[in-house]
Amino acid sequence: MIFKRILVGWNLIRGLRLLIGAYFAVQTFETHEIFSGIIAAFFLYQAITNTGCCGTNACAVPDAKNDTDKLNEVELIEVESDELKMK
Repeated sequence: MIFKRILVGWNLIRGLRLLIGAYFAVQTFETHEIFSGIIAAFFLYQAITNTGCCGTNACAVPDAKNDTDKLNEVELIEVESDELKMK
């Protein structure tokens, strides 16, 4: 279950979070700054778990749903105006 969540559902934003987190992780080791490490951990956590908005999952990208089987038929009704009848 956990591995499936990590491996499935990658999109552009999730990849971007991973790249930003990796960039800040490299910067953390090069500059020895703790704040860069916190930012790296934040973005890497979001990328790995596919969460957003500080982990509340409120901004997670939903799975795409394909409802092509449930197409509704549209009923057309012809409406005539009184003005057309008088001419």
